[in-house]
Amino acid sequence: MPERRTTPRKKFDYYLRVVDDDTREILGHLVEVSSLGFQLDTTKPLPTEKEYYLRVELTPDLGNRPFIVFIGRSKWCKMDDREPNLYHVGIQMMEILPDDREIFLNILKKFGK
Repeated sequence: MPERRTTPRKKFDYYLRVVDDDTREILGHLVEVSSLGFQLDTTKPLPTEKEYYLRVELTPDLGNRPFIVFIGRSKWCKMDDREPNLYHVGIQMMEILPDDREIFLNILKKFGK
């Protein structure tokens, strides 16, 4: 499948959990990020084109609050080539408050490689 992204992504070496804010279920953790979304590694496949109310838990050095929340839409999901119990999911950020977006962009600058 040809690459369709227009915004560059950065590898993310800092472990940040992503939680479904409605169910409190841990969905996975960030592995690549861009200013418009991120790749999530998870242990179960997620349906595509589904919107989630997501929470990213923060440590005190990342922000002045314990978490940021936003609406994200799953855009694609594929099984890992080497680990059959690992899935990669592309999440597009749909709605985020300006303060939370600023924290997200600061995290991207600080830990994205």
